[in-house]
Amino acid sequence: MTETNAAPEQPQSDLLDVVLSEITTVVQGVKREDIQRLADVLAGAPRIFAAGEGRSGLMAKAFAMRLMHLGLSVHVIGESTTPSVQRGDVLVAISGSGTTAGTVRVAQQAATVGAMVHAVTTDPDSPLAAQAATVLVLPAATKYRRPGEAMTVQPLSSLFDQATHVALDVVCLLLATRLQVDNAAAAAAHANTE
Repeated sequence: MTETNAAPEQPQSDLLDVVLSEITTVVQGVKREDIQRLADVLAGAPRIFAAGEGRSGLMAKAFAMRLMHLGLSVHVIGESTTPSVQRGDVLVAISGSGTTAGTVRVAQQAATVGAMVHAVTTDPDSPLAAQAATVLVLPAATKYRRPGEAMTVQPLSSLFDQATHVALDVVCLLLATRLQVDNAAAAAAHANTE
């Protein structure tokens, strides 16, 4: 039995090209103004929080790390040193489906205290998106393989995770340019205990 939304099998030697093609297809569907809008919001944020579960959580951590390298005040939800979210803070919440219970709950709580929520998801009509001031839609496949999702040879949410990493790195690149943080300045903020 074949899985819906699964791309045809490719020879092993072609898989790297297939994955790169899948990522390119998703990125082509991303609205550039949504990426710019998120960069604009983050540039003026007093504090930024990043949230996500599973691999989306790892993308949130990678994003938070790069924001820290750019000199921004950033925290990851769920870490033991994360302070309370307050009015005026910004939360970037990541969930491919937009239905991940923990991430939706965090977004609801942040919105309740007056923080501005920004969702990164595949579904602009999801519960997560409903909590958000803006939504960065990445038209990728999720683990649910819903009708209309991008086709992929990859398991679960890999395509969404990859597209999230690329899109949020572009947000960071826009911020770096705006804040005049070059590679040397970012490197100076990089951990020196590794």
